[in-house]
Amino acid sequence: MKRTIILLAAPALIASTVSRSSSSPQPVHDILIRGGTIVDGTGRPRFRADVLIDNGVISQIGKLGGAHARKVIDASGLIVAPGFINPHSHAEADAVSTAANMLEQGVTTEIMNPDGDGETDIVPQLRRFAAQGLAINLGAYIGFNSVWEQTMGLADRRASPAQIDEMRGVIDRNLSNGAWGVSAGLDYKPGYYATKQEVVNVIGAASPWRTNFPNHERVTPPQYSSYTGMAETIDIASSAGLMPVITHIKSQGHERGRAPAVLDMMRRGTPTQPYVTGDVYPYLAGLTYLSDLLVPAWAQDGGRPAMLKRFGDPAMRGKIVQEAETVMNVRLAGGAEGVTLADTGERLVDIAARDKVSPGEAMVRVLEKGQRPAVLAFGSESDLQAFLRSPAISITCDCGASLEGHGHPRYFGTWPRVLGHYVRDTKVISLEEAVRKMTALPASTIGMVDRGLLAPGMAADVAIFDATKIADRATYAAATLSPVGMRYVLVNGGLAWADGHSTGTRMGTLVFRQRWMPSRAMDLRRAGNIDVAGPVVAFDRHADLVVKLTQASGQQARGLVQIKSGDRILYTALRFGWTQRSSKWLSVTGIGRDAKGKISGFTLTLDGGDPADRRPVTHLVLESRDVRWKGDFPAEAPAATRH
Repeated sequence: MKRTIILLAAPALIASTVSRSSSSPQPVHDILIRGGTIVDGTGRPRFRADVLIDNGVISQIGKLGGAHARKVIDASGLIVAPGFINPHSHAEADAVSTAANMLEQGVTTEIMNPDGDGETDIVPQLRRFAAQGLAINLGAYIGFNSVWEQTMGLADRRASPAQIDEMRGVIDRNLSNGAWGVSAGLDYKPGYYATKQEVVNVIGAASPWRTNFPNHERVTPPQYSSYTGMAETIDIASSAGLMPVITHIKSQGHERGRAPAVLDMMRRGTPTQPYVTGDVYPYLAGLTYLSDLLVPAWAQDGGRPAMLKRFGDPAMRGKIVQEAETVMNVRLAGGAEGVTLADTGERLVDIAARDKVSPGEAMVRVLEKGQRPAVLAFGSESDLQAFLRSPAISITCDCGASLEGHGHPRYFGTWPRVLGHYVRDTKVISLEEAVRKMTALPASTIGMVDRGLLAPGMAADVAIFDATKIADRATYAAATLSPVGMRYVLVNGGLAWADGHSTGTRMGTLVFRQRWMPSRAMDLRRAGNIDVAGPVVAFDRHADLVVKLTQASGQQARGLVQIKSGDRILYTALRFGWTQRSSKWLSVTGIGRDAKGKISGFTLTLDGGDPADRRPVTHLVLESRDVRWKGDFPAEAPAATRH
């Protein structure tokens, strides 16, 4: 078997030069977080330790009493956790340069274009969002609905083979440009009109990328079953070769109380896709446009002008009103009483009573004047708690960086609500598990390798909060009330939030997925070994690479990563984080030193499972700013991985 080893350079952050002379003074680090209680994202029990940060990466964690730093943060009595990741972000372009509502909740990374939304070329979209600088890290999905609409328009019609190929090309191009997966909102039009097989055919272009498919499930008449819609999400993703993600998971309306059945379905998965995941927000009502889920799909065929024309036809209007009321009764908690206009706070039933009409007719009259955002109550507390407890479901908000709450408290309260109400007050889940579901779990789902954990070599995204005080304050009536308890937030080592105020620092960056970053089940603690050796080209010279790593169960990696040219050591690893694993794939972060004494964070990834390879290969990627290594293992070179 021929194995190819590719060591690619990518941006990393270089710490201060460290002299190896014992007589030299101790290095001065950038930031020292002193005396905090570490909840590192793995789910393991908390522990007391200090954290060192150098030029944007975590360089060391432990009892570091002799360390010196330009800035010291006293974290005594506080929790020190990885920055939270929002994988379902509706971030707004005018808010990402400050992102105050995200920072005050501890969020440091957002992934945009959920529910199939967004632009069909993510590169200019992200560059436009980043034009004024970023307070948080920002990435993007490619949205199926947007791709479908660009090719098929707003009408309910079938795609030709040529149109399928066109849409597949858009999907593949965006994944090659760093999209974190393919999102969909099959409950929203016009994506709703695509048949299941058409969706599979289009998103199947993503199969070689080993990525994920988060979908807002399609709820269709006559059953109006969210359970059936979630089963369709699993079936579509599995058939297309992607990881199914049931996004903002819920059992709604007449199916309230069925969370155990949903979780059992997720555990069973399918023969082709054994791992199913999801995300949830800690509220019992959602936010969307009034027409999106309540006006029947046939009445929206062709877009708003066609819908308004149907409103004007008495026979069609009566049918629309009747079907809309059926939808309210089966999908919402309390039927029409569960509908509130988000911008004014008016309840639909109060508008109907005032005008002496039915709720469905009141809805049509409101929509004739213009599209309106609506808060829709759907769920039960017992279901929500069951989803929060599930180890496979991440915490997200179905919101994003925003200057206003849009009538829903999730924009300003999601993560503090979980940490305050569901962790501290009601003890639904532990603090360690909540942090894991906010950090390492979503990172694994989308494919990130260098964020979501506190460990050497990881990007220094850090949330520091008071677990005894953290709480949400936003309500549906006052959606922009800030939470309390988040003391400090660092983004790529820059202090972005301190004692209730944004610092104005814009250290966020655009984050892009590479093809060696597969979506995967979170697996950090499994014991295992890796042993790889062979010739490479390093620093423009021929050299030898040796990787010998071992990880005992429940412990971080140990071993050797070294590049030598003759007797000269060109690069050597000093400390390692956790090895992350899936089939034929392994990744670990760490801190290393080059021949000149420069210290850098690195990410080492061995990937032998890329289905796009035409022959069996093992890619090895070591990312560090000053390192530009490329090389091939000869066929006879000793090379082996043991997972």
